[in-house]
Amino acid sequence: MLSLGLGALAGAGLGSAPGLAWALPADRPRRLKFLNTHTDETLDVTYYEGGGYVRDALKAVNKVLRDHRSGEVHRIDTGLLDTLTAIRRRTESSAPFEIISGYRSARSNAAMRAHSSEVARKSLHMEGRAVDVRQRGVDLDRLYAAARGLERGGVGYYPESRFVHVDVGEVRSWRGT
Repeated sequence: MLSLGLGALAGAGLGSAPGLAWALPADRPRRLKFLNTHTDETLDVTYYEGGGYVRDALKAVNKVLRDHRSGEVHRIDTGLLDTLTAIRRRTESSAPFEIISGYRSARSNAAMRAHSSEVARKSLHMEGRAVDVRQRGVDLDRLYAAARGLERGGVGYYPESRFVHVDVGEVRSWRGT
């Protein structure tokens, strides 16, 4: 397991006002835990500390959220990381986010699209602006509600596939399989 930074988990709750529900204090560290379900890699990282993003931590995040098919690494949007932090706070879970799909190369996205009509042609996964996740011990309905409640970006609910899609595109939500 790779562990970076010294920040502790920031507080449990977020405000309930829709416009402020996603806001994160600028003076508090931001920490995330990941488990890549395809590579079994784990990461426990403080990616924001001292009022700024931590370069080496972001590089580690980029690596663990890489395209597991090609090994291609791409920059992950810090807004996506902040969204995941806000979701984690809303679920009050310290369990890692299990990564089903992070960054996807155009080639991987096209291959997935050939097998499923639910894969977008211009997926935000290809820009490092989307992730498909679940959290052990957190009911999928609760995870979906936490993400939707932020009213920030897109949120897709895939109960049969057992994951929630989160992105930092336009605010919208949908249900898949």
